[in-house]
Amino acid sequence: MPSRRRKPRSIGSLRQALGPRYDLEALWEKHTLYEFGTRDVDATMRTMVAEPYVNHVPTMTGGVGHRDLARFYAHHFIPRCPADFKLVPVSRTIGPDLLVDEMVVSFTHDVEIDWMLPGIPPTGRRVEIPVVAIVNFRGDKLYHEHIYWDQASVLAQLGLLDAKALPVAGAETAKKLLDETRPSNSLMKRWAESSPTKSGDARHAP
Repeated sequence: MPSRRRKPRSIGSLRQALGPRYDLEALWEKHTLYEFGTRDVDATMRTMVAEPYVNHVPTMTGGVGHRDLARFYAHHFIPRCPADFKLVPVSRTIGPDLLVDEMVVSFTHDVEIDWMLPGIPPTGRRVEIPVVAIVNFRGDKLYHEHIYWDQASVLAQLGLLDAKALPVAGAETAKKLLDETRPSNSLMKRWAESSPTKSGDARHAP
């Protein structure tokens, strides 16, 4: 059975030839400015379609439809972002109706963050994590956002999870994303076993 899924390349070709053309990057920048800069719920919602949805995948927080999403932004997201919440861009990919942002998010856990750490009182600790946002547009409005991060890393940095007993890293994940020269495989205890200086020839290591 043939797939009915739209092919972005075809959409892009049509829009390039016929229009309309939208500056998705500027639309996304405006949306995040209203979320984290001016912290304006109404302005944030105006950047979105009539019935949008947002899903923070690790915690399943967000909302589907204007009413629930506006409620989420007004009571559980915008006023529940730490005062020093910061986004550092790493990479951005833009298609005809899709934008993917890779970034590092950092903050001090100085407020109960309903959307990321529901029910966890402020610890006062710092958190630094890689985050990926997949944003879909309809025309010149945001349609949906899927946001991903490593929840285990967040919990470890807040002292809520014993990273020493599990293959989990803290702020190191963000630091390595920004600097690829940092050591790899630090969680792999067997990594040293394959060292040529230790095993003679790493190519023959099991």
